[in-house]
Amino acid sequence: MNLPKQTVLHNTHGFEVSLGSADILGPSYIKGKGTNFAVYSPDAERVDLCLFDKDENEICRIEMPGKKGRVWHAFVYGVEPGQLYGYRVAGKFNPEHGYFQDEQKLLIDPYAKGLNRALHFKERLYQGDSQYMMPKCIVEDGMGFDWQDAHKPRIPDSDTVLYELHVKGFTKMHPQVADQYKGKYLGIAQPEVIDYLKSLGVTSLQLMPVMAFMSEPRLNDLGLANYWGYNPINFFTPDPRYANEDSTLEFKTMVRELHKNGIEVILDVVFNHSAEGGFDGPVLSFRGFDNRNFYMFEEVHGEKDYSRYVNNTGCGNSINLDNPYVLQLVTQSLRYWVEEMQVDGFRFDLAVSLAREGNDFDNYSAFFKVLFQDPVLSQVKLIAEPWDIGWGGYRLGQFPENWHECNDKFRDTVRGFWRGDHGLIGDLATRLMGSRDVFLKGLRSINTSVNYIAYHDGFTLHDLVCYEQKHNDANGENNRDGHGHNLSANYGIEGPTDDYKINQLRQKQKRNLLATLFLSQGTPHFLAGDEIGRSQLGNNNAYCQDNPISWLNWQLKPEDRKLLEFVKKLIKLRHSSPLLHSLNLADDHYFGKINNHKVNWYKHDGQFMDDAAWQAAHNCSIAVELAWQDYEHDADKDKFLILINADHTDVRFKLPPLPKSQYWSLIFDTSVDDGLATKETKLEAGYWQESHGLSILARRHIPARGRKK
Repeated sequence: MNLPKQTVLHNTHGFEVSLGSADILGPSYIKGKGTNFAVYSPDAERVDLCLFDKDENEICRIEMPGKKGRVWHAFVYGVEPGQLYGYRVAGKFNPEHGYFQDEQKLLIDPYAKGLNRALHFKERLYQGDSQYMMPKCIVEDGMGFDWQDAHKPRIPDSDTVLYELHVKGFTKMHPQVADQYKGKYLGIAQPEVIDYLKSLGVTSLQLMPVMAFMSEPRLNDLGLANYWGYNPINFFTPDPRYANEDSTLEFKTMVRELHKNGIEVILDVVFNHSAEGGFDGPVLSFRGFDNRNFYMFEEVHGEKDYSRYVNNTGCGNSINLDNPYVLQLVTQSLRYWVEEMQVDGFRFDLAVSLAREGNDFDNYSAFFKVLFQDPVLSQVKLIAEPWDIGWGGYRLGQFPENWHECNDKFRDTVRGFWRGDHGLIGDLATRLMGSRDVFLKGLRSINTSVNYIAYHDGFTLHDLVCYEQKHNDANGENNRDGHGHNLSANYGIEGPTDDYKINQLRQKQKRNLLATLFLSQGTPHFLAGDEIGRSQLGNNNAYCQDNPISWLNWQLKPEDRKLLEFVKKLIKLRHSSPLLHSLNLADDHYFGKINNHKVNWYKHDGQFMDDAAWQAAHNCSIAVELAWQDYEHDADKDKFLILINADHTDVRFKLPPLPKSQYWSLIFDTSVDDGLATKETKLEAGYWQESHGLSILARRHIPARGRKK
């Protein structure tokens, strides 16, 4: 920023202070001069800037001399990058009326770009003057990082494979990562880890929340911690928990190394609530600056009741993006992560909350409009969790057309179908084809649907086939927490077993679920560890388990290694043909007139599916053919046949006829121990699909010299 020459107003402990500027919120360092500080606090009577030395001893307090509208500001000469600071706000302390100005509470700057340590709530240190509990903000330069010519990969939507991981849990027990990097940003940047990701074939890491957060006091009392990080307290700072020294530098290093290897970074962001909780929660940052406008409140007789926070999130409060200063804070945070930290996109937790205006969801909300017109944010991947727990909170399919949406209908249909639930064959076909009943043809891309079998909140893939009930006793809530509708099965015994047949069926069902995921249209979302049999011991809500329950175990059993190889082949196969990741059908004009693909649905007897077959409640088998529209001119292009049988008995599929110069060849069958075809298998008129099995066949050509005359 440029600051005109100003008169020094006073000198405080060697720091000269002038009026400064309100133009840019947060700290703005001017090389060779000092730092401008500006903070939004409309109801404050006084705002003090507190400076600290490296040992967190307070050096001085500077009463901010400038106020422009709702923004307080000051320029402090001699303040260099690395300076620790915080704020104290004096004014009304009347919680019943929404005021929490308490100068005993040291506050985190909402625009701070760094914190010197993680925030942990400790009741004894919070009472009275809270400065000893609170981490200190860091003045950042923001210049000079060497990106070494690394560029954003810009993976097309059609090629994207999302891989959701937790920064700490992914490498905490990794045997090839040095101890100082385990569980850190730099752990993800290690060559061995990146080589694994590349060999797997994923294109985009979806990192669980890394913005600075705090565990709930309730969890502290139980001896637990908020492992997932969905409890933010600052929207700009990478959490120091995952760094050895400098969280910003180390986060950038991780992004750089991933980009060098063609892997995108997608952040899971939480702008729907904060760690300050409900009415009786602590004053840490936002509440101390402007509680009345930063949060949403219920109304009684047309008046806001400031003792009753709107709780669309289930976490005690709801952030009010209807306020322009809050909307500005969120959008500037997003822009900072894209421009300064070089991330490639965002997954928005409880995204409906961000588009509420007057507490109603509005698909033309200011939040959507700002992102749509923004030249930076309109160019990144935007993924919505399209619901919250507030009134009218389920909004799947209603986000703007440039967004992707997490599709729980895909999850539930695919889980139920392979579990053996009846009446799902039509719904399964719809999910396989990109859920066009939800994401309308011609308006939304076929890649809009984010398809998933397992997410961080729920059973892992392995537990999905091992447990019928959740086992969350370790969470300290007598197993009351977590969702009860898991659509899971244990196949005879709850949890681990030595029964050979049960274990074989469980492994096959995992292959079935994975194959369905990667052979479906849409964007596949894959939970880290599902490719190697990760278990949470039946815990489907492990948000508070910062221990081996949540961390990935890299000691692989033989069946885990086989599953890993199966997943690698699946992802490679998906990438190999547009038929498997970006169908263009005749009735879908999203891409204009480039409609050159065709889909045929068959019964097991080789006849086309008819109304009776689609409606048959007990029909659990189907074949789908993916081909090019112009058979005459596209004879050399890909053609696939997927055979699906979720029945308890084997089914013989009659294969669609091919010209004499062509034949069907088996690529894989999930009924095989490792799912892989050891050699090319030329199939004749039919194929027996084992019960609970899925196969994919590809058209091959007989070489001219090998054809019969």
